[in-house]
Amino acid sequence: MLACGLLCLATGLLPAASAGDAMLRVAPLLAFLATVIVLAELTSAAEVFDVVAAGVARAGRGSYAALFVLCVAFASLTTITLNLDTTAVLLTPVMLALATRVGIAPVPLAMTTVWLANTASLLLPVSNLTNLLAADRVALTPTGLAATMWAPQLVAIAVTMGCLWLFFWRSGRRGARSYSPPAPHRPADRALFRVCALVCAGLLLAILLADIPLWAASAAAAAIAVAAFAVRRRDALRLSLVPWRLLVLVPGLFLVVETVDANGLHELLAAAIGTDGGLPGMLRAASVGGGLSNVLNNLPVYLAGEAAVPAGNHHQLLALLIGTNVGPVVTPWASLATLLWFERCHAQGVRVSMKTFMGTGALLAAVALPAATVALAVAG
Repeated sequence: MLACGLLCLATGLLPAASAGDAMLRVAPLLAFLATVIVLAELTSAAEVFDVVAAGVARAGRGSYAALFVLCVAFASLTTITLNLDTTAVLLTPVMLALATRVGIAPVPLAMTTVWLANTASLLLPVSNLTNLLAADRVALTPTGLAATMWAPQLVAIAVTMGCLWLFFWRSGRRGARSYSPPAPHRPADRALFRVCALVCAGLLLAILLADIPLWAASAAAAAIAVAAFAVRRRDALRLSLVPWRLLVLVPGLFLVVETVDANGLHELLAAAIGTDGGLPGMLRAASVGGGLSNVLNNLPVYLAGEAAVPAGNHHQLLALLIGTNVGPVVTPWASLATLLWFERCHAQGVRVSMKTFMGTGALLAAVALPAATVALAVAG
């Protein structure tokens, strides 16, 4: 993707000024993405997620209904506070391992992870790269974005819960009537566990309360975790902790979408989205964002759609954000998180049929997108 973007620049399809503006905009996003994933990888190595997952299963006490609610809360909290890609990369194997440990079907846990990695990513700028772009455009602080998006976020999670229970968790779908709670998980290095747990909590507080750039907060948190591992487990520090593939893919997406936008996409999206800032225009923007995200990918679709939304239509822009965050649950390539989730599932030997994935995802998107958009209009 980066090679394609550079080729567009070299051939003159992409003006140099537009490419420079895109790279200036993407730089802080890349810094945040790199550091938060390094932090999440080290947090996983410190067994924080394993302790929480075992605690969640024990708290359910053998009840599938209780386990369902707790898993939804776990996946949602991870997505909201540590980014949807973190949920896909790190929470997926933890949930699948949990399924093996307690003897339950893995597919309900896998689908809970991937759906909530997308639909629970509306609340904070840290939750999704698209949120960082939208918050900058509408001049919202982290608390301001949360105050605006809390209702759509709750509705999106509630609809996701309903679809998860109907399609995967209800009796007859999950493969058992109850499960056996596991023993408590004891981290091998309690000092690293405490440091990483506190650093993650501190990052959340910094995001919500401190007036500092998100990339700076995540970089500081990652630096503390790296320092702790340098003292306690130096062998865990390796270059592969850095998400090199994403750091190459994301700039390429920016360059390609700038190229397409400069060569006709802007006019097409402007006509599709329209200029109505009311509820009909919001529903239109959400539908276009969700539909195109499943055809292309949500990040370039949001970038192109943002330029097509009139500057003063903040709620229409946030509806587009709902479309590009909640909508990418139908095709495997609709979001980076979904692609990463498929890779982790295949590595663990878990298969979800494409017919089931796309069919249930389409129904989820068809209900969640308009419901969350209406919630934004009502609450706003």
